[in-house]
Amino acid sequence: MEDKNQFSLTTWLIIVIASIGFLFDTYELLMTPLAAPPAIAELLGVPLSHPTVTVWTGRLLWITALCGGVFGLIGGALTDRLGRKFVMAAAIFVYSLSPFLAAYSTTLAWFIFFRSTTFIGVCVEFVAAITWLAEVFEDKKQREKWLGITQAFASLGGILVTAINVWILANIKDLPHFGLPLAPNGSEPASWRFLLCTGLLPAIPIAILLPFVPESRIWKERRAAGTLKRPKISALFAPEFRRVTIVTAMLSACAYGIAFGALQLTPLRIAPGLPELAEQSKALAPLRKEAATLNKAFDETSAGSPERKLIGEQLRDNKKKQDPHNDKVKEVGNTVQFYQEIGGLIGRILLACLIIFGISRVMLLKVFQIPALFMIPLAYFFLFQSGGASFYWAYGVCGLLVVAQFSYFGEYLPKVFPLHLRGTGGSFATNVGGRMIGTSMAVVTTTIVAPYLAGAADKVTPMIMAQAAGYVATVIAVLAFIIGFFLPEPKGEVLD
Repeated sequence: MEDKNQFSLTTWLIIVIASIGFLFDTYELLMTPLAAPPAIAELLGVPLSHPTVTVWTGRLLWITALCGGVFGLIGGALTDRLGRKFVMAAAIFVYSLSPFLAAYSTTLAWFIFFRSTTFIGVCVEFVAAITWLAEVFEDKKQREKWLGITQAFASLGGILVTAINVWILANIKDLPHFGLPLAPNGSEPASWRFLLCTGLLPAIPIAILLPFVPESRIWKERRAAGTLKRPKISALFAPEFRRVTIVTAMLSACAYGIAFGALQLTPLRIAPGLPELAEQSKALAPLRKEAATLNKAFDETSAGSPERKLIGEQLRDNKKKQDPHNDKVKEVGNTVQFYQEIGGLIGRILLACLIIFGISRVMLLKVFQIPALFMIPLAYFFLFQSGGASFYWAYGVCGLLVVAQFSYFGEYLPKVFPLHLRGTGGSFATNVGGRMIGTSMAVVTTTIVAPYLAGAADKVTPMIMAQAAGYVATVIAVLAFIIGFFLPEPKGEVLD
């Protein structure tokens, strides 16, 4: 930016583009729990309650996280080679077009492919965007303030995608079909296809506004002068960067590990065990047992046979009986999710305020790590058993403490890597550490710790899942607290 003290129209455009990018980062990812189960059921031709749906949903999360980590690291290197603005824009278009194309999927393979490219776009965009923001704002105070504020919009993504999904369900019969495949035995496409189509939304304002904002001036000048060093992933492990590379990757993995190993499991897998849902749980138990028996019988029939058609009708009747109880369970789950989203939003805003006040970066991380050591076990081991507002608020505070750490690294990472390694270093910490290793904690909680506590996988209850999530998240929080002492304090902007 030409005048670092001038708050011009260009400055506002930069803020708007960054805010849209961060908001839709979350929006695009959180379409998965809403769209994946019904999409997988439709594409495989099985009932929604079929065990295969659960299996493939788990595989989808693992595949997308793996792709995001690997290709996100490559995207970070491209950010250093091709430019921050260019790669950020390309990533936004990738994660905008991918869900739109996924909406037209007729096979599970294509659906997984486009959800993977969506995840890749998000992983690349986040690092490119924070690197771009860190360099286009040349005034230190403006840079720190707007890095924090724009990242806060990420917490609105979950609220927006939930609201859009509710609106689609209420108006689905009036929506144009856009050539989407019709649902089996239906007169209109399934709601998950319409939801995925909305992933195209961020591409429109970005395409209009992007030509009016600048590339990073310092990166552009270094490249034009031929003094910009070539980024190498191996350079991250040179003696001068090894410590910060490893520590930031481990801390990012811890933050994502708590989020996916506990917080993200809570609305769907843990909240159904709250005391206020005891009546629904009692009513659903025999119905789900009946559904499991019917699904086994469904697998023993051949496609298109009268027997399969009959069992399909019985499964639909079973679902109708479950729906009133499941609606109440979903309502409570949505309430729990809302508390986490609001907590995360407050956490990001609080972080931005503390950054402006000038707290040291290592101490700032402890502000969120220390309370997490107490709030996580309090929420999952004690307050969950009593349920109600006390658990909701504690869960919201857990969201505040964990989500704030995501924004923390968005502000910290550009400070500790030199100009030619900012995208690469930030991508390694966020994508390899966080999105590849951290997100795998969901598998640890659901398939290792919870079955171990229950004695068998088929004996896992929401209460057992809450205990497993509490153990996993508490252990990770302790590790994060210890590892945080090895985090170096930034010494100022590093150019070479």
